[in-house]
Amino acid sequence: MDDEMESGNLGAYQDRPRTFPNMRSKPYTPLIFRILTRINIRVLFILVLLGLGAIFYIGASTSPIIVFVFTVCIISFWLSIYLTKWVLTKDEGPPEMVQISDAIRDGAEGFFRTQYGTISKMAILLALVILSIYLFRSTTPQQESSGLGRSTSAFITVAAFLLGALCSGIAGYVGMWVSVRANVRVSSAARRSAREALQIAVRAGGFSAIVVVGMAVIGVAILYSTFYVWLGVDSPGSMKVTDLPLLLVGYGFGASFVALFAQLGGGIYTKAADVGADLVGKVEQGIPEDDPRNPAVIADLVGDNVGDCAARGADLFESIAAEIISAMILGGTMAQRCKIEGKFPFPYPSGFILFPLVVHSFDLVISSAGIFSIRGTRDSGVIGAIEDPMAILQKGYSVTIFLAVVTFGLSTRWMLYTEQAPSAWLNFSLCGLVGIMTAYAFVWITKYYTDYKHEPVRTLAISSSTGHGTNIIAGVSLGLESTALPVLVISVSIVSAFWLGHTSGLVDDAGNPTGGLFGTAVATMGMLSTAAYVLTMDMFGPIADNAGGIVEMSQQPESVREITDVLDAVGNTTKATTKGFAIGSAALASFLLFSAYMDEVAAFAHVPFNQVDIAIPEVFVGGLLGSMLIFLFSAWACSAVGRTAQEVVNEVRRQFIERPGIMDYKEKPDYGRCVAIVASASLKEMIKPGALAIVSPIVV
Repeated sequence: MDDEMESGNLGAYQDRPRTFPNMRSKPYTPLIFRILTRINIRVLFILVLLGLGAIFYIGASTSPIIVFVFTVCIISFWLSIYLTKWVLTKDEGPPEMVQISDAIRDGAEGFFRTQYGTISKMAILLALVILSIYLFRSTTPQQESSGLGRSTSAFITVAAFLLGALCSGIAGYVGMWVSVRANVRVSSAARRSAREALQIAVRAGGFSAIVVVGMAVIGVAILYSTFYVWLGVDSPGSMKVTDLPLLLVGYGFGASFVALFAQLGGGIYTKAADVGADLVGKVEQGIPEDDPRNPAVIADLVGDNVGDCAARGADLFESIAAEIISAMILGGTMAQRCKIEGKFPFPYPSGFILFPLVVHSFDLVISSAGIFSIRGTRDSGVIGAIEDPMAILQKGYSVTIFLAVVTFGLSTRWMLYTEQAPSAWLNFSLCGLVGIMTAYAFVWITKYYTDYKHEPVRTLAISSSTGHGTNIIAGVSLGLESTALPVLVISVSIVSAFWLGHTSGLVDDAGNPTGGLFGTAVATMGMLSTAAYVLTMDMFGPIADNAGGIVEMSQQPESVREITDVLDAVGNTTKATTKGFAIGSAALASFLLFSAYMDEVAAFAHVPFNQVDIAIPEVFVGGLLGSMLIFLFSAWACSAVGRTAQEVVNEVRRQFIERPGIMDYKEKPDYGRCVAIVASASLKEMIKPGALAIVSPIVV
């Protein structure tokens, strides 16, 4: 094929043989997987059994609830392995499809290796900074009462930070790993049946989603139970169980740190490659999207995996971890104020602390049911009005929502019942229902603003008919308008959940209601109680996008491209849905984190800290600076995308000028050059905005 390209002896576009130039470099396997594959299978099996035995021993020494959480997570991991095997048994299609998929896989894995190598070095540096801060800061009353010294507290926080960063990195890698292997199988399935292609994409996304949520839950559970046993919690002269969640904050920060740079690097990569490929290919040269003649097409397809799969997995992992830990802290604080004491199965403080872990364990169960509710059919052909892929995904989401309502009610009765306020569990159950309704509202709002069937997108399409200017104006106005409904929904949910918690009947020694903040925390749990299924829909998007690119590049019949185009259009909506979902849950979680922060400040200052007075000049200025940071961060991120896209545009133009045979299929483009440009530029550009987000709070 290469010789024919060099000599120019290729037939017409449709007549030439459907073989694609081999672009594959040496495949990359992470070090940990290389070590595991070299271990004898029997030795590995024994090591796994010993590890599981140790985990369950620690869990049993902590609480039966922890054993339940471990059991659900491990079963979910086995289920994810089944989904992986099911997806990987599907055929990869003809050789030209496989070669394109291999090129995408190599590009994604190469960028991931370099990006996470950079992030890991920064994480180790930050861990040393955290260690030094904790070694020299004053101790809290809780640490003094439990005999927990500065050095112990410092090393616990650093260990939690590094574990959170590691788990977040694994979550991101898993999202990318499955997408680069499922894309070609979806492309191949689209040649037979639209429903089969949909099912493969959903189950591949489901594997990643289950692993991400499971990693977040089991990571917190292992840390909690390990500290519980190691520190002898609740024994005479040691730490109280209500103070234990404060030791977990490092885990959430580690997850946030990795998610920040994964989102930044992956986002710059995917948008710069997309803009660069489209500006020259579609606008200047007039060739279709994902055309094999475009030198930046492989970089564009790689970007879908590193930006939308790996980064989104790390992002949602961080949201869930932060929500779990903040809710555990608030649950412990409320149980302490309300003097809730006792042991399992009677009313006990651990019920309020471990409630978030139980909710997300049920999330794994109900989301798995939603994923498996999407079945394949034997009918082949293009998806038409009878079988809309968005409607099929919505049915699966409806199944998940129904099961979430049922399991949430059971969880609150099981974990949050107390004789001091017998009806409190019902109020908290309603708080969870508020959160579930908020999640559904966010999904619906995002779908309304991004789905091509609804008025906003159709209006935007009409505005495009009068030129670029009116299209940009209409698009910006639509984006600004789309913020209104989500803010209203979040506002109503926060106030409603706080009121339900406030009137739950739980009071402190002075008779003051104390359940308001915890009610908001429960609403956040309700919103994230279907996170695994929502993340499944998100992973579906880039997999379908990649599948469409592979079909276009391998010159498949138009009927196949029609199927992948419909899946791709729906995938764009599901990707936007998850962005809205993640932002909404982050808004609720930020309210919780701020409350947890106030509790931490009160512990250090030895004075109550219940409200923030913006009439104080320093506080007001702090608010202004925080608002300014959002715009400055966004400006730097957009500027980074623009500069990187310029480099891609210049490279693609250069190749079209220096290799005129590309347009006639007589010369092949240098795809690797564009991949290398975007990878190196995005890694360089992510440092400045990321440093701004981390350093600015310290400076202020």
